[in-house]
Amino acid sequence: MSTQDQPTTGTSIEEPGRQGQSMEAEQGVPADVEAEEAEQSSLSLDLIFEILKNSRRREVLHYLREADPDERVSLGELAEHVAAIENDTTTDALTSSERKRVYVGLYQCHLPKMDDMGVVDFNQDRGHVALAPAADHLTEYLDTPSDAAAVPWHRYYAAISGIGLAVLTLSVAAGLTGGVLMALVGLVVGTFTFCSACHWLAESRTDD
Repeated sequence: MSTQDQPTTGTSIEEPGRQGQSMEAEQGVPADVEAEEAEQSSLSLDLIFEILKNSRRREVLHYLREADPDERVSLGELAEHVAAIENDTTTDALTSSERKRVYVGLYQCHLPKMDDMGVVDFNQDRGHVALAPAADHLTEYLDTPSDAAAVPWHRYYAAISGIGLAVLTLSVAAGLTGGVLMALVGLVVGTFTFCSACHWLAESRTDD
């Protein structure tokens, strides 16, 4: 029998595909998986704006950034802090309904959404919250005031009040008729109404 006809025993030749797979398993995570994980670790601008457009989520990030990074914050503590800011009061003066409203909103909506985006680490069973690595991508945007907050609405209202008072004073001094005065008063009231509507619209878009 020739050496070519003799069966091989004891050793086997791996197929090229299987050999490549075994080498990848020895080397660890494949390069394409590492690239995909690196891409997912960064947040797109759409996700960043989706997170930061809500004032409640912004307050969560502010509070967690100021907390001890080695300790997890309890959901109750976080809800009390956010509720106190929203109601312009202290945590001791909060009512049970004010606490509950914020607690439920954070538990059911905001924190799970932020956890899915990799911004926070939310343990629903234990009620603990901590910042996640992806939160670092929000720093430069979180420290920038929002468009609604940057609008000096108090100056607009003060200017309208001053102009309206000056116009009415001049009208009375000039001896204008009652119909003209009522028209001027209506103009001032209409201007205030328009500015108030713009103010409300800006805040409602921010809180969505």
